[in-house]
Amino acid sequence: MKNKIKTYSIERKQARWGLLFTIPCLLFFAVFSFYPIINAFFTSLTNRQALNRTSEWVGLDNYVYLFTKSNGGFSFGNSLRATLEFTLGTFIPMVVIALLLAVFLMQLRSTKTAKFLELAYYTPAVLSSVVAATIWMILFDPRGLVNQISNLLMNTTGRDFGWLVNSNMLQVSTMIVYFWKYIGYFVILFITGLAAIPPGIYEAATVDGSSRWHTFWRITLPLLKPTAVLVSIMAMLQCLKTFSTQYMFTQNGAARQPIDVITMNIYYTGIRNGRLGRASAMSIILFLIMLVLTYLQFSVSKTDDVEY
Repeated sequence: MKNKIKTYSIERKQARWGLLFTIPCLLFFAVFSFYPIINAFFTSLTNRQALNRTSEWVGLDNYVYLFTKSNGGFSFGNSLRATLEFTLGTFIPMVVIALLLAVFLMQLRSTKTAKFLELAYYTPAVLSSVVAATIWMILFDPRGLVNQISNLLMNTTGRDFGWLVNSNMLQVSTMIVYFWKYIGYFVILFITGLAAIPPGIYEAATVDGSSRWHTFWRITLPLLKPTAVLVSIMAMLQCLKTFSTQYMFTQNGAARQPIDVITMNIYYTGIRNGRLGRASAMSIILFLIMLVLTYLQFSVSKTDDVEY
């Protein structure tokens, strides 16, 4: 009985200290995450404007407007389309290729080549999004390197592929910039997950006569599932929040309509036009989209702790 009381007191003491150390983190999230979300929701139910301190309660009028009214080529429906196309066109190739590159680098183990490639892949992730977009705008110029390589591959001479002019090519251009910038970050995450798999499992598979392809599908992928879910969710959220690349492209003369993602529409609506209520409604919708897609990924994957 005394042992139970002693254990119970120790557990309570540990719980108190744990709560004490987590309070600053909870306060930080409450001030900088929870409060802005709640405030944005209430703002979305008003007609608040940036230059007018007074606001009126309009209920769901802002949401109805977004889904029923058209603002030329810059409607919310167009932003929804642009965001989903960008996310699907970037997120899926990024996760798949990051996994393949990570497996390739793990085959090289701790060689100098592997270390150099890891550094080379990760370097763009350190760059600012503005710097990355500026670099690629120079490359996408009609006289730039990308256009020259495209002419070489297509066996054409002097052709302008319209990387920053044509609507479809403009969308592809933003995807390439984002892919180049963040692929290395997710490669490192996959390498971390692969390194956590005990080598003895692969040795046992080799002894049993398992081929590399069979080992990858039957051992590597199942054991890498928690990491894959983490990377896929992070990549998806990163793509849904994209802004800097599209903004930099439009500020340098590219058409806004094909790449008018939700975040950029929020910026123009709230900052440029001063309609904070309507911009807040867009923010809440984007938040709900991210929440639902994240929940669906968790539900489909049903990720559990992996035991070796």
